[in-house]
Amino acid sequence: MRPVFIAGIGSTAFGRHPDTAIETLAVRAADAAIRESGIDRDEIGALYLGNFVAGPLIGQEVLAGLVADGLGLPQIPCTKVEGACASGGIAFRHACLAVASGLCDVALAVGVEKMTHADTASITSALTCAMDFRSDGISGLTFPGLFGLAWRIYEERNGATRDQVSAVVRKNKGNGLRNPLAQMGADLSTEEVGSARLICDPLRLYDCCPASDGAAAVLVVAADRLPRVTPQPVEVLASVQSRGSARIAGHPDLLTFEATVAAAAAAYRQAGITPAEVSFVELHDCFSIAEIIDSEDLGIVPRGRGAAYAAEGRTAVDGDRPINASGGLLAKGHPVGATGLGQIYESVLQLRGAHPNPVEGARIGLTHNLGGTGIACTVNILRGVGA
Repeated sequence: MRPVFIAGIGSTAFGRHPDTAIETLAVRAADAAIRESGIDRDEIGALYLGNFVAGPLIGQEVLAGLVADGLGLPQIPCTKVEGACASGGIAFRHACLAVASGLCDVALAVGVEKMTHADTASITSALTCAMDFRSDGISGLTFPGLFGLAWRIYEERNGATRDQVSAVVRKNKGNGLRNPLAQMGADLSTEEVGSARLICDPLRLYDCCPASDGAAAVLVVAADRLPRVTPQPVEVLASVQSRGSARIAGHPDLLTFEATVAAAAAAYRQAGITPAEVSFVELHDCFSIAEIIDSEDLGIVPRGRGAAYAAEGRTAVDGDRPINASGGLLAKGHPVGATGLGQIYESVLQLRGAHPNPVEGARIGLTHNLGGTGIACTVNILRGVGA
């Protein structure tokens, strides 16, 4: 397998784009990635597009081909991939595999979603497609319900307080204020987080990521294309995908997602590093408690200490375990199919030393994208060239 490098990145702002078609969002992000790389678009050998709910929410499928057409790409294979909230991360892995295997020398990964035009009931119904409908969907349990249950278990087992979990929200919302692509950055007090509108006890409004529109794209290339790349390239040390239980009852413990644990372990092996060598993490904080669980599953913080680390400031940008300097899903928003590639976009900026909310001395970054009830997960490890 050949080494793979990120040669170009592009992203729209995440938020509300009421007058922009979904394929237009994707084309804008992808065109930016291609132009930044300096690679001729006729050299692109494959396109992979991550999307989850364009069918039920918009009535539009065949997005991969539509986006390629809008970009003026040649008659290359164009494939839409779907893995619930991990769709963007899966698209990136497919692009990396295409280049690493020698199938092509240049591949494009795009993620896109358009959600804010729909009402809450429609969005909830669409997202519930990420559950096993016959075992979990018919129970009426939603994702806020699942993570509310996980919070109660975490609270009982580890003694975590409301204020400790609120520290995750305050950190990520604050980080979002320094990210021009973020949808809902805010300077919140502990009291404001803890007294916000109840969504699903104990989850309150600011504990939940907002629905969003947006797109992100990444162009990956083989090593021999690097002399033609315009910006500072970033090496992909590992790109791993794993599977977890399709059903909530299949998880022996709601405080860990086996897919994350497996993907992280494989990614560390593939990259030849330990968690201690990771400079920063962009992980899937769909809810505040999710960041805590994910950080422990990734081995970034010790078991049972995720909430305490956040409250102590250790996961802040200037802490020893920076998590979600971009603002994460809680502040950036969660355009489901775009989220995984949005994380890579943010990480590449960090490794180039060009992020608006920089982690000092960043050398190695990790991204984590989790789908459904933990049924699909991708973990990527990136290194700045020369780091």
